[in-house]
Amino acid sequence: MNTQAAYRRDLEKFSRFLEARQLKLGDVSRDLVRKFLAELQERQLNSRTVARVLVTLRNFFQFLVFYRDFPENPCLNIEGPRATKTLPKVLSLSQVDSLLVQPDLTKVYGTRDKAMLEVLYATGLRVSELVSLEVQAVNSELGYLSCIGKGGKARVVPLGRSALSALETYLRTSRLTLLKGKASNRLFLNRHGEKLTRQGCWKIIASYGRKAQIGFGLKPHLLRHSFATHLLQRGADLRSVQLMLGHSDISTTQIYTHILKERLRGIYEQHHPRS
Repeated sequence: MNTQAAYRRDLEKFSRFLEARQLKLGDVSRDLVRKFLAELQERQLNSRTVARVLVTLRNFFQFLVFYRDFPENPCLNIEGPRATKTLPKVLSLSQVDSLLVQPDLTKVYGTRDKAMLEVLYATGLRVSELVSLEVQAVNSELGYLSCIGKGGKARVVPLGRSALSALETYLRTSRLTLLKGKASNRLFLNRHGEKLTRQGCWKIIASYGRKAQIGFGLKPHLLRHSFATHLLQRGADLRSVQLMLGHSDISTTQIYTHILKERLRGIYEQHHPRS
């Protein structure tokens, strides 16, 4: 749904561009497409967004060529801007500590929220994976949980002592209260005793970010990035982190390779006799 909305916005931008020049689709040429992309860059849109707009237009005109007898695709052989690789923002250890003590454990929602935050930081789950967890996904004895990620792929992720303790407290107390006599196999519940939504989880996490005075908008993915970064900083290998994050391709995990380089540099300076 988010992808479709982005494509729609891209086409609306191009439509406004044509209307401002009183042009129609039949007037579109390669030079015109290039001018449109240049205008987007002048408006300070990042290179990744401009590259996506080009893909949207290329697919749109290809559809017209195949199904509407359009003469040619004016976007062919146009190279998009190279997307700049931005390092993910992460929380410091002190910010994580501050965040995890924010929930009020004397309240029903506080116990639930504490368990959610601990699990997110302990496992690096996506928020969609978190809200889809079922009670039986947690194996307290062996200290892990299993989840279904993108593409329906299952994976197992270890749970630390803090996350396990928070989960056990929540299951023993607040979850029973939230159920209100209903039956549900969902792990995290809302005030109606039903599955917590992605949007609901986002709002909860953002509110605790403000309470912890993080200094920028806290999103669930920040906890995921922090999970990966802190593991690598303490010696985890990239392949293990890839498996825990549920990345199908190691190239996706390689946004974190700068951490490995920093760690190697530190090891070199600490141990090489002529560093």
